Amino acid sequence: MPTYGSTVRSPLTALCPTLRTALTRVGYDAGTLLEMLGEEAHSALGRGEPVPVRRAARTAGDLGALVRLLLLGDALDEREAAAALAPVRIDEAVAAGLLTRSGGEVRAALDLRPTDVGAGNRWVLSDLDDSMHRRTLTEDHVLGVGHASLSLLRATPTAPVDSVLDLGTGCGIQAVHAASYARSVTATDVNPRALWLAGATAALNDLDIDLVQGSWFEPVAGRRFDQVVANPPFVVGPARVEHIYRDSGLALDGASELVISGVPGLLAPGGTAAVLAAWVHTEEQDWRQRVSSWLPPHGIDAWVVQRDVADPALYVGTWLRDAGLDPRTPTARQRAEEWLTALEQAQVTGIGFGFVYLRAVDAPTELLAEDLTHGFDDPLGAEAHAYFHRSAWLRDIAGDPDRARRSRYRVDPATALERVSLPGEQGWEQQVIRLHRGDGPRWQHEVDETTVSLLAGMRPDGLPLYELIELLALSQGAEEVSPEFADAALGVVTGLVRHGLIHPVPH
Repeated sequence: MPTYGSTVRSPLTALCPTLRTALTRVGYDAGTLLEMLGEEAHSALGRGEPVPVRRAARTAGDLGALVRLLLLGDALDEREAAAALAPVRIDEAVAAGLLTRSGGEVRAALDLRPTDVGAGNRWVLSDLDDSMHRRTLTEDHVLGVGHASLSLLRATPTAPVDSVLDLGTGCGIQAVHAASYARSVTATDVNPRALWLAGATAALNDLDIDLVQGSWFEPVAGRRFDQVVANPPFVVGPARVEHIYRDSGLALDGASELVISGVPGLLAPGGTAAVLAAWVHTEEQDWRQRVSSWLPPHGIDAWVVQRDVADPALYVGTWLRDAGLDPRTPTARQRAEEWLTALEQAQVTGIGFGFVYLRAVDAPTELLAEDLTHGFDDPLGAEAHAYFHRSAWLRDIAGDPDRARRSRYRVDPATALERVSLPGEQGWEQQVIRLHRGDGPRWQHEVDETTVSLLAGMRPDGLPLYELIELLALSQGAEEVSPEFADAALGVVTGLVRHGLIHPVPH
């Protein structure tokens, strides 16, 4: 089984130390690039609009020359490129596959992009996309830093761990990110070209990442990791492979099912996974039940966050454009017809997309699957750790309700109470009371006056829950607390704890 990275030095990998010196010399990094371009041109770069970027780069010396060469894909006079890339020699850059040469000019053969993934500047090598020049993507095209990979970066927990697996690494962006919080990082991919570029990305950033070629879980069979991250080829559609980075060869959401059902076997005790995934919506099955069926019956605490749901036509059109196809061309129209027919035959009404967080536990599997299609505060990674911590406490007290009643609670500082009047037949007469978190996922719970009174009595040094319940029952005219009243109050409390609106106070 081939191993890449530090054990195999391609010409591109060998060039990376000198290339790093050149990039550092001219300030080709995320922070300096933003400063040089300004907010407007930087935003235009993200939208694939070259003219504002080119105008800003014209007067920026060597840095501007590298922006035009490496980000915009412009042809540069060889002498200008040589000056900007010094001490890299143009002959070496061409031989390594970084540049191409024609008639005294050079062009980039690869995308070399500075980005800040949360631990300072990193450089990422990938294939050129069609954002600045029209291109037809090949089957083994290696995607760069796109919206999906950035969303996974923001959603990944970054607490220090010993070992991380990046399953399906692509250009290596997740592995580079993991190197900032993990002692060792292993990255796999079935695509040799992806490992070639990921190895160069690691070398360019002076990182030691173990890169192993193979399909799905084969390269790491028998191994366990403290954390697994995965941005698999999750695109929902017919069972075919047009582009390795997005197509799995499995029908519909088969890739997501394969990864989510297989990752639990890769987790060390207490290990965590963060996976980008997609799932189909049908009339016959709720999407939550579908995802739940992919998990083992024992050993996993799962939090599934649905960020978006697309109708089939929008979904297909989006992914056609992603591959550089114009939906109006005959080829694209034929593919769209086949794609939509496959979804229709499977009775797909929508395609959901989001994050799947898994934690290895010694307990029956539990799953919370919910919509977070509203706006919320990134990043979610820290919230995932906090969610699993709260979930562990709820598991511990599930068999000991008295412990929960003896506990004291505090209201989270970000929790706010909101009273909303709704229109009725007599005007603004119906009132809804909401508790909502002002940070993180911004969860909301509709509550009643009894719950409001219960939370009003919660203090870190105050009364335990059972005494608050007793006082509340007495205030409502009851001579004693009924089991039904106590259970209802405890149910409300556990729901608010799960979403972090209130917290148990440690003894």
